[in-house]
Amino acid sequence: MQVEFRIARAEDVPLIVAMLADDAVAASRQGTFGDEHRAAFEAIDADPGNELIVAELDGEVVGTMQLTYIPGISRRGALRMQIEAVRIASGLRGRGLGRTMMEWALDRGRARGCALVQLTTDKSRADAHRFYDSLGFVASHEGYKLALT
Repeated sequence: MQVEFRIARAEDVPLIVAMLADDAVAASRQGTFGDEHRAAFEAIDADPGNELIVAELDGEVVGTMQLTYIPGISRRGALRMQIEAVRIASGLRGRGLGRTMMEWALDRGRARGCALVQLTTDKSRADAHRFYDSLGFVASHEGYKLALT
């Protein structure tokens, strides 16, 4: 199985939104593709500290994730990579694509000089927790969120 990774293009965004919405936890907050998604893509695409990535299998987009590179003063000025919105097309889950995608992301972080990779995952995602544990991630912090709108 040969997976290719690339920066997402504007024409990928409707499929990315559909993949994000095809998830029991995220479905209610995702909505259907619209102007707000288009504007968000344009902002991500214009920011060198952000990458919206797609995974292709046989020319078809089958996965996505957003990588954000965060400079910081802590950890002696270390650059960290935040991984968000990781999804594999529902019909292809469980075939190793997620592991391949995450390993690619970790290599990308190393190449950019990141000292640390972090991600958050919903507390209800037991399968995701096992997956991230298997990749060597450690559940080291308690995360908090506060909706502003």
